[in-house]
Amino acid sequence: MTKKILILANYFGTVYKFRRELVEELINKGYEVVVSVPYREEVEKIRELGAKIIETEVDRKSVNPVKDLKLYFNYRKILKQEKPDIVISYTIKPNVYGGLACRAYKVPFFANVTGLGSAYYNGGWVRKVVSILYKLGLKKAKAVFFENIGNAETLINDGTIKKEQAVVMNGAGVNLEQFEFCEMPDDKVTKFVFIGRIMQEKGIDELFYAIKKIKQEYKDKVEFGFVGWFEDNYEDTVRQLEKDNYIKFYGYQDDVIPFIKESHCLILPSYHEGMANVLLEAASMGRALITSDIHGCKEAVVEGENGFTCRVKDGDDLYDKVKRFVELGFDEKKSMGARSRAHMEDVFDKRKVVRETIKVLGIISEEMSKVEK
Repeated sequence: MTKKILILANYFGTVYKFRRELVEELINKGYEVVVSVPYREEVEKIRELGAKIIETEVDRKSVNPVKDLKLYFNYRKILKQEKPDIVISYTIKPNVYGGLACRAYKVPFFANVTGLGSAYYNGGWVRKVVSILYKLGLKKAKAVFFENIGNAETLINDGTIKKEQAVVMNGAGVNLEQFEFCEMPDDKVTKFVFIGRIMQEKGIDELFYAIKKIKQEYKDKVEFGFVGWFEDNYEDTVRQLEKDNYIKFYGYQDDVIPFIKESHCLILPSYHEGMANVLLEAASMGRALITSDIHGCKEAVVEGENGFTCRVKDGDDLYDKVKRFVELGFDEKKSMGARSRAHMEDVFDKRKVVRETIKVLGIISEEMSKVEK
């Protein structure tokens, strides 16, 4: 009898952009895959992989208990109708309410913590609430996948999960064929690119500070491109910086590959990450990296070999690392890019991550089937 796997997610991109290869491999292995996700037109891309889609609204930012209770009962309804053999969830609300629903129906449950987010790092009552919810939702999880060791240690140390539940992966990995290596552009202008949400927690304030200092020194010999959308109130600041010729702003882009291709180095001075996929993507294409010395970022960097890390929330240290890269000769920059690609091949190959994920799912499901017999 064909086994069924139900995937719970709060966003199309979580499944299609970062776990497409996992879905494809599960289907290739003969599993029936059902994906519960909020509907948007792009969801059809998941259906084209051979998965069944169940439209389920998930308000990612709401703290409305009525909405959350509705999500819990929606998950229970899906479990009752689909009768999956395994449930895999991604991000906090699917982890919590999917986990609770699986406990009610005794369905094997595997959660993925893709990052702890602002709630944990800012502390206060929100962190306490999130911690309580996680303890409830993850209590019976067969395994909890993490994208970096720091996030795993946080939830183990505060008693949210047991140590034996934690499985630390190398993020979601990177597709080496999709993000293929390409030569750096010429060295007439050293080009940096930031790709992501334009918000304080991505280190935007420190980055703007460093850019102003660098541009005053190197003028048109350096260029800073921004690809992303406004999460915080930075639009006026960005427009002014663009007008003053400090940056070039390209807005949100579905395809970031052309922007990585035109750069020499990707910058991400983030305050916290699960695993910054954009670092892996840029490194896979042979670009140097400058990022924060935190879990979720520093794993992509072999210090001084393929990039530099800087102290978090330290604009001067970020400036120093940017200046250091600008001063490198073109051959040194290219060598950094080549070492970035090699690091991705050695550690972050998507195929390896998919195999390891399926191994964990398979080992545990086999053990369960033996127990049932």
